[in-house]
Amino acid sequence: MADRSAAAETQAPPWPDRVAGALSGLGVWRALATAMALGALAAGALPPLYALPLLWIAFPGLLWLLDGARRWPRAFLTGWAFGLGYFAAGLYWVGHSFLVDAERFGALMPFAVGALAAGLALFPGLALVAVWLGKSRGLARVLLLAAAWLASEWLRAWAFTGFPWNLIGTVWTFSDATLQFASVAGVWGLSLATILSAAAPSCLCNDGTRGRRRSAVLVLALLVPAALWGFGALRLADAPDTAADGVPGIHLRVVQPNIDQRIKWQSDLRAKHVADQMALSKSAESKAATHVIWSETAVPFLLPDMTQVLEAIRDIVPPGGLLLTGAPRRTEVGGEVRIWNSLFAIDQAGEVAAVYDKRHLVPFGEYVPLRSILPLDKLTQGGKDFSPGEGARSLSLPGLPKVSVLICYEVIFPGRVVDPGSDAEWLLNITNDAWFGTSSGPYQHFAAARLRAVEEGLPLVRAANTGISAVVDSYGRVVARLGLNRAGVIDAPLPTSLEMRTPFARLGSWSLLILLIVTFTLARIVRRLP
Repeated sequence: MADRSAAAETQAPPWPDRVAGALSGLGVWRALATAMALGALAAGALPPLYALPLLWIAFPGLLWLLDGARRWPRAFLTGWAFGLGYFAAGLYWVGHSFLVDAERFGALMPFAVGALAAGLALFPGLALVAVWLGKSRGLARVLLLAAAWLASEWLRAWAFTGFPWNLIGTVWTFSDATLQFASVAGVWGLSLATILSAAAPSCLCNDGTRGRRRSAVLVLALLVPAALWGFGALRLADAPDTAADGVPGIHLRVVQPNIDQRIKWQSDLRAKHVADQMALSKSAESKAATHVIWSETAVPFLLPDMTQVLEAIRDIVPPGGLLLTGAPRRTEVGGEVRIWNSLFAIDQAGEVAAVYDKRHLVPFGEYVPLRSILPLDKLTQGGKDFSPGEGARSLSLPGLPKVSVLICYEVIFPGRVVDPGSDAEWLLNITNDAWFGTSSGPYQHFAAARLRAVEEGLPLVRAANTGISAVVDSYGRVVARLGLNRAGVIDAPLPTSLEMRTPFARLGSWSLLILLIVTFTLARIVRRLP
């Protein structure tokens, strides 16, 4: 009996305790390096890789590293380092835009990507401080991390004009069924569920949580994704067939010209770019288009000043239909010249039927913040900053249901893709992702666009210069798609919108507040359990 007791005392602890102990015992620099590596690992779950199992390694490791934080600054640095790895690995493609004009901007690429990642990493840093201050263990700490992470994502979507790119809920966009929960709680609900599930294995270590409760937490880790998928499968079971669901009398032609950004604004090629898109627009297909859609700045001239361009373009406008195209425009009022990134609706007479100006401009891409003190040029063509438009609004266009137009990354903002009280029946996203080459960027952008369709219950049509162009129905299912770096057209009907607005579309930001209140409350309740 004595030998057996001695053997039990010397038996090695289970592997979760060994891993947790090793991570919590790391010195500051090794802990930060490990946190950065775990963050980069988590980025592997994002589009287009979708390596989801990496999340179940990264987030338990993050919590075990947090055990080594004796003071809140160490907790903040741990979260910041994790975020630095996550955003550097997930947003590396931003550097491609600096290579379009490498002679002027190439040297800035590593600094720009590094500064972007370091700035965005502040938000996970704040989330980890909140978890550290909670002084919770086990399931209560998992709940607190999920709520704090969600709050940090919401803050990131608003602070400094907002940049909600690669919200963690985006990792589910490979699955039509799992996406459906976004109709209830938006991508915020998917983010919360993702962290809950991914961080649950941290309860495997012996941290004072009862063994039976630890087992229940692991069951939770498996049940959350299964429940998301089950809800979505039931919702899609009642959804109409994408092939049979279309607005009568409307047939769209989406043009993807695949023009390299390095030559897009070359003066001797601009007319050819327009001519090539006109040729694609008139290419023979099985059914004649009623409306033609071109991408962001597809016309590399200032409209409507270029009357010759308008006269040429009208030849490809379908009878009674429209050409919807992106182009820059210039206005002059009281001697002040302003430049806009716009969408034009052009009719068969070559007249401009409607205009939408991009509201949410890209910092350093379309304008330079604090220009009076920052001696920098913007990345896009021309030396003058673009002016912001009025924001999301519904356009009434001949022969089409009301549409909410989103230029470029305006589509990544949850709950802000239609104006309040809007009666829009579809979303139109025109973009030019040629800036980012063959990288993860276009795939991540398209994933965010699909989420907006599910959240709002509205179909989405996307025209991208180099891809990914697509028609997506109001359930986020891809009806038609043109892949990256391909020239061609999509001929497809316009899918119908849902008869009733989704819960997320009705609640908006209130859904996020409800999620936060419920999760924080559960964390407090679980913490007080014996």
